Amino acid sequence: MQHFPELNRGKCKTYLVACERTRKAVLIDPLRDKISRYLGFLAYHRLQLDAIVDTHTHADHPTGSFQLRDLAQTRLIMHRRAPVPAVDEHVEHGDRIIVGEASVEVLYTPGHTPDSISLYAGDRVFTGDVLLIGGTGRADFAGGDAGQQYDAITQKLFALPDETLVFPAHDYRGNTHSTIGQEKKSNPRIAGRTREQYIALMTSLNFPMPDKIQEVLQPNQSAIDDDKTKFPDLTELNRVRQLTADEVRARMESANPPFLLDVREPGEYRGELGHIPGSVLIPLRELASRAAELEPQRGRPIVAICRSGVRSTTAAAMLYGLGFERVYNLKDGMVEWNDRKLPVER
Repeated sequence: MQHFPELNRGKCKTYLVACERTRKAVLIDPLRDKISRYLGFLAYHRLQLDAIVDTHTHADHPTGSFQLRDLAQTRLIMHRRAPVPAVDEHVEHGDRIIVGEASVEVLYTPGHTPDSISLYAGDRVFTGDVLLIGGTGRADFAGGDAGQQYDAITQKLFALPDETLVFPAHDYRGNTHSTIGQEKKSNPRIAGRTREQYIALMTSLNFPMPDKIQEVLQPNQSAIDDDKTKFPDLTELNRVRQLTADEVRARMESANPPFLLDVREPGEYRGELGHIPGSVLIPLRELASRAAELEPQRGRPIVAICRSGVRSTTAAAMLYGLGFERVYNLKDGMVEWNDRKLPVER
């Protein structure tokens, strides 16, 4: 496998690796404002973009993956718990992403986000925002979990050979790379700390939220980026009441079952995860214009549903804003519903 220098030359990192013989390449964590640079670089080196990988759902910059996927007619790959509907291939821990005659191993490393992965490519590992050089990614975003992050770093990343090169998705100090051995020995966030100590440390940190986080995060989660969709703010999102898959199932069997509103795209509704029997499909991008269709359900409990519980939280918050008071969200979405082996139709 052929490795190229980091492409952005900034705090956010984008990497390119390719199969030397077939010239097929995979681009990791592209930025939307650098798309022309990536296409020019690929053309100069006579590479064919075979795949794009987002290591997680980014909160601090618009992803370039959606536009690049369409421009290059290639595939977008993310973890199974990624919320966005534009993903062509979902991967899990231990899967391999084939690039020509080469491959990259997927390591599931949640904690920064529920869909965080790292990519192990021979002598190096691309760690996304889970493990940084001399630091770790924050764990205070929705779905973040410092305990999961500690486990992912110590049990999966630190299990790699000490000489493995570490390339994170961010660096703020001018570093280019580190090694697993260096991070195990001297990373001040995690080296020598127990799991409980690490959780306490991360809980004590008071990071400011990224600028315009909701303007960035929600389009990255939904692949909706237009002037017609007004996304809820963080306060509105935090109001949404979450129900587990088992709780929703129990309510479906009660005397007053909820109205089940699926807000995925039509292809997802009929796709691999299927849909809950009796659910009604109104895609998130159409919800505001079709809200009148829900008027007959105004006095009834409504449960919003999507792939992983992210877009549906947005939908529930939008319905709150429209005066619907008994709105809930299916926590972890159809991924968890399937994992619990609850009934689906396809």
